[in-house]
Amino acid sequence: MTDRIETYIVDSFTNKPFKGNPAGVCILTQKLTDKQMQSIAKELGLSETAFICKIDNQDKYSIRYFSPVMEIPLCGHATLASSKVLFEINPKIDAIHFKNIQNLDLMIKKYGKKIEMKFPVYDTIPQNAPDELLYALGIETIINCEYNKETNILLLEIKSSEQLENLSPDFEKLKQSHNSINGVLITSISQKDDYDFESRYFWPWSGTNEDPVTGGTHTFLAKYWSNRLNKKKMNSYQCSERTGFMEVELISENKLLIKSEAQIILKGELRL
Repeated sequence: MTDRIETYIVDSFTNKPFKGNPAGVCILTQKLTDKQMQSIAKELGLSETAFICKIDNQDKYSIRYFSPVMEIPLCGHATLASSKVLFEINPKIDAIHFKNIQNLDLMIKKYGKKIEMKFPVYDTIPQNAPDELLYALGIETIINCEYNKETNILLLEIKSSEQLENLSPDFEKLKQSHNSINGVLITSISQKDDYDFESRYFWPWSGTNEDPVTGGTHTFLAKYWSNRLNKKKMNSYQCSERTGFMEVELISENKLLIKSEAQIILKGELRL
């Protein structure tokens, strides 16, 4: 008998369809192997696909994330997408508890159209940016370079959001310029009235060339800009081609709130 998996595509970090970051969401009623989940993620071809399975009767779920290339321990936009699906399936609930492969507890709450996720906060440490990497990105000078070990991502701050928006990396050269990171996050202070900072995330090493909107990078990006701007609550804008937005708030030394919206654009049945 063919196994059938309820499957969705959801645009996260946006209030409009076909903007933000699309994620796959597969609701499992039985366990799949890692190979099966990897194959499904590759077939869907989205930056990440989340696989969720109910743990108990208290709205608690396991959640795992796969890019087309590899498993990703933590993914913000796929968590938001999964939450949007579960809140639509179960309109009477307003809170969900996810547990990821790292045993992180991810608490989710619904506030009208907005969904709030409680994520960990990570530190960054000073790091040198290889000249080859800067050349591949098309960046001549940077303000700062930091590294986050939990996500294995390099952070580069540059002068302006206009420069950030106009970046057009050579992804083949970028991939060859470094052999030990998952991705590189470029960020700048925002020149838009409604936002505090902006970013773009490139990860040809472990996913697609560019992730349209990236919740997971804000686990360290929020603290980085909090220290730079002396603010706990900020508005973030990802100036990729699809664009996206979120509110971030540091509520303690190790906890962060990320709040935004998501749009379900497709519901279907995946057959194995």
